[in-house]
Amino acid sequence: MKHQKIIVEAENWFKQHGWKPFPFQKETWNAWLNGKHGLLNAPTGSGKTFALWVPIALSLKHYPGKTRSENTGVKAIWITPLRALSLEIAQATREFAQGLELDIEVGIRTGDTSQKERAAQRRKMPDLLITTPESLHLLLSSKNYEKQFRNCRAIVADEWHELLGSKRGVQTELALSRLKTLCKDLRIWGISATIGNLEQAREVLLGPGSTALENSVMIKAELRKKIKVSSIIPEAMEKFPWRGHLGIHLLDEVIPILKASRSTLLFTNTRAQCEIWFQAILSKYPEFAGEIAMHHGSINKETRLWVEQAIRNDSLKAVVCTSSLDLGVDFAPVETIIQIGGPKGVARFLQRAGRSGHQPGKESKIWFLPTHAIELIEASALKKAVKEKAVEDRTPYLLCFDVLIQYLTTLAVSDGFYPEEIYREIRSTFCYQGITEEEWQWVLNFITMGSQSLREYDEYRKVEVMEDGLFKVNNRGVAMRHRLSIGTIVSDAMLTVKYMKGGYLGQIEEWFISKLQPGDVFTFAGRNLELFRIKQMQVLVKRSKKKTAKVPSWMGGRMSFSSQMSDLLRSELYLANDPGSQLSPELKALAPVFERQQRESIVPGPGEFLIETFKTREGYHAIFYPFEGRFVHEAMASLLAYRISLLDPISFSIAFNDYGFELLSDQVINIEQVIDNDLFSPSYLHSDLEKSLNATEMARRKFRDIGVISGLVFQGYPDKQLKSKHLQSSSQLFFNVFRDFEQDNLLYLQAFRETFEHSLEEGRLAQALERIRTQEVIWKNCEKPTPFSFPIITDRLREKLSSEKLSDRIRKMQIQFEK
Repeated sequence: MKHQKIIVEAENWFKQHGWKPFPFQKETWNAWLNGKHGLLNAPTGSGKTFALWVPIALSLKHYPGKTRSENTGVKAIWITPLRALSLEIAQATREFAQGLELDIEVGIRTGDTSQKERAAQRRKMPDLLITTPESLHLLLSSKNYEKQFRNCRAIVADEWHELLGSKRGVQTELALSRLKTLCKDLRIWGISATIGNLEQAREVLLGPGSTALENSVMIKAELRKKIKVSSIIPEAMEKFPWRGHLGIHLLDEVIPILKASRSTLLFTNTRAQCEIWFQAILSKYPEFAGEIAMHHGSINKETRLWVEQAIRNDSLKAVVCTSSLDLGVDFAPVETIIQIGGPKGVARFLQRAGRSGHQPGKESKIWFLPTHAIELIEASALKKAVKEKAVEDRTPYLLCFDVLIQYLTTLAVSDGFYPEEIYREIRSTFCYQGITEEEWQWVLNFITMGSQSLREYDEYRKVEVMEDGLFKVNNRGVAMRHRLSIGTIVSDAMLTVKYMKGGYLGQIEEWFISKLQPGDVFTFAGRNLELFRIKQMQVLVKRSKKKTAKVPSWMGGRMSFSSQMSDLLRSELYLANDPGSQLSPELKALAPVFERQQRESIVPGPGEFLIETFKTREGYHAIFYPFEGRFVHEAMASLLAYRISLLDPISFSIAFNDYGFELLSDQVINIEQVIDNDLFSPSYLHSDLEKSLNATEMARRKFRDIGVISGLVFQGYPDKQLKSKHLQSSSQLFFNVFRDFEQDNLLYLQAFRETFEHSLEEGRLAQALERIRTQEVIWKNCEKPTPFSFPIITDRLREKLSSEKLSDRIRKMQIQFEK
């Protein structure tokens, strides 16, 4: 009866605002009131916040605790991955609570919460708490946290698809495992945008085989969100396309779209591209001054918040942004989205499209602007994906011992824990369902004694075992340092490039340099440099006369196709070969490129794998086209180069993009040998990858994050952060000790596992090699570069030439090859 009363009250509140609840909102209200757990699958801007906060808040009014102690502490927790979202959610909740005259307090606890506010929360917790995974763990590290949480009835994990494939998702799993034990009548819900593995997402949230999972529902908001995708198709199609101009050549086509729209977001994939576009619009169209702004992760917080507010107020015509606005803020007025360059994944494209018409029932408009002609194939594939709702899976992490060690120390810092009880809880999570007794014992030994090779050092004995078997941190210094280190986000380090004889050249990201071995040559600041050695955070180099070199790129530009995107792209490309197929406007526009490609080589069909070779003044080129995305191509190129070098002592320069990769050498590459010796075989993949990519150095870099998360390495106090080089040298020292004296150390082994599973996508690489084995290899020995190869070979020139010289050089190349 009370259930019905709550639903009527909620419907009346909606009516007062001139709204009508969606069927999925009412379905969620009923499910929650009937004691169900669940996962709500709803697009951005569909009213998902009210789907869950409404029944939670109203049930506090209708089902209050019987005694005073039952009414203390937090009643519901809303976990969000982004601080920016917490303000929006709090605002909407307060508005709703006031409208229904509910006597409930809404509070926020994130890294931005002031000391004054935190102190007030320690004295009295708000009824509804909006927080992040890190801040929730911080609360678990405070004394008497059980009192604060024991009356909690609901936990909502918002944007669960964002947390799922990350260590922050693992943190959330661990916090939920603890709160399930503490809170008697706890209901757990997740909210997720569409992902490929929704069922698995629910299992990770609620715990495999749990009673919560058995008593759960999956609710899908069947809202037919209209998404209109249009491509900006260049009038004159370059037969030899390249991505060097980042789409700026289509600037004049963008301005009418900006003028016709009340407000527009222009999404770029990298911060550099964001800056370039912003400057280009202002220099060519100064009338936009004051009406256009920029938003990306390196811009300070005050400016970002100002931009977000300006979008809400409708006072900006356009914002050029990166993924910093992918989730972020809930604002209604944005009318149009322009995606500059391929977004590399369907989910990201849909997320960005959803920023326009960000209200139930409104149509989303998104324009795709190709940075080079071949990206129009991507545009065509994305149109289909939007229609068919083909979206990616998010792969959950398994056995993250670094996060587990941090979590156990958190519990030991607060009130302590008994291993038998916590082991049961940890085994109930998805991430640690496979943990063995031996591994568990190793982790307990690690926090109490340090690992096998660290036993002699008192500082690694952080947790003490009390007489009754309670594991507890009694040292105030250890507790303080631990609280400052809670979290799993570790930033990527920049290394300084210096000549051995002195002379500073600049900074380079460590993920790139970690894959090189001493003696390898790479291009940087317009010079070919030979790596001498990496010493702490310095890359020591000397000039090299070698013509072949590896080209660095930065993490931001390192977005790669998802596997779904690769499949879509290949099937779209195969249509170009099928005379009977209905071609999209994008593929029709590419007709001159395909014709030229057919003349010089072929456009591969479904059962074909294309290899092209040709000679230029740079040397002998071999181009391979798996169409699998940058990550897979980078690993495959190194693997193939290593395998060829076993047959023939030959050195290569490697270049790659999302469509294929190039091996360049100063001697002829024997392709027949590649085909005859089955060099694309998935056999011995793991050991060959280890040798070809210097996996130990990559794992050593990966270990830096693991060392910080597990508390082996302390990052420093807020006002005195440890320098990156000290951080790196400390973690390297541990890595080397474990390598030499304790190779079964779980953190050491985790560094290698994460390198292969996450950095190199070994699983996808193996699948790609299996597919290539079933295809007919077609080798075309061409007279000159083909349209497909042109974007790959011009990419390598980018590091050697300034942008003006590069444009001139490529223009000359285009004229020469088009003859």
